[in-house]
Amino acid sequence: MHGADGLTRRRFLGTAAATLCATAAMPALAGQVRPALRRASSESGLFRISLAQWSFHRALRSGRMDTAGFVRTARRECRIGAVEFVNTFLRDQIADAAWRLDLRILAADENVRLLLIMCDGEGHLGDPDEAARRTAVANHRRWLDAAKEFGCHSIRVNAASAGARTEQERLAADGLRRLCELADPLDLNVLVENHGGLSSDGSWLAAVIRRVDHPRCGTLPDFGNFQLGDGAEYDRYRGVDELMPFARAVSAKSHSFDAEGNERSTDFRRMLRIVLRHGYRGWIGIEYEGSDPDELAGVRRTRDLLERVRAEIAADPAFAPAVPPGDPGTQPWGDGEGRP
Repeated sequence: MHGADGLTRRRFLGTAAATLCATAAMPALAGQVRPALRRASSESGLFRISLAQWSFHRALRSGRMDTAGFVRTARRECRIGAVEFVNTFLRDQIADAAWRLDLRILAADENVRLLLIMCDGEGHLGDPDEAARRTAVANHRRWLDAAKEFGCHSIRVNAASAGARTEQERLAADGLRRLCELADPLDLNVLVENHGGLSSDGSWLAAVIRRVDHPRCGTLPDFGNFQLGDGAEYDRYRGVDELMPFARAVSAKSHSFDAEGNERSTDFRRMLRIVLRHGYRGWIGIEYEGSDPDELAGVRRTRDLLERVRAEIAADPAFAPAVPPGDPGTQPWGDGEGRP
């Protein structure tokens, strides 16, 4: 028997008792996944590579792939053991408890970590209208609950607002703080991505995070989302540098590659050195948005580029990244889970 997303319910649909046993077994399943990922971390060095679901948005929108297929593809076709969901592709199934359990079992079977959920279309957290702002905060609650159930470390949100620059800062900070107060009891982080408008201004978004002043609020710097509107673009290297002090996840945006396999729009060597000099040792998520090559090939090329540059930096005696004090598990991204 198959669920709405093509997931086989072999583990729990036989009897009600099987369902309960599967549910009870999930912490143990998750525990089996984490040690392997910790070992992978120590072997790979400076950062680990994850995969954003948006990388396959064409396949997902066309119906050629579903969320289960995405998880399988990450592990089997891309050699990647951690994924970042996009709520757009989960909306039709997220209320189905059986589907959620199936997804968790599948991820454990494939040895794939579920890191975070990127949330769009739930209203403006910085809406000038207080009622609308409160509604936007409330709309994110179901994604916090899902992220908690999936074992994620965070949800990613947007800091959209309207009005004068300083007023948008105040409004966005207000909505974000309210959302962080919902996330805190769930042991989840609320991460803001540079995602158009003023949020693509690194100095503005950094000011918002400082104004929120909540330990659960951080950033998810994206290498490429620095379009300010009307054709203006913020310097991506400066922007990432400004956002990295608050980062608990990072998106390696890619579109196209030259003959040597380098990304045409972003100098990955320069960008990754910026990321690492801030002491970041968490996941860097591939987010391929190009059309040539196709999605699978584009993800693989981005992965290969990240692995190649990581090896180059690790072997460079002149590179002296900031070293976080103490055990890696005490850092904002924890042992790869992103928890403070």
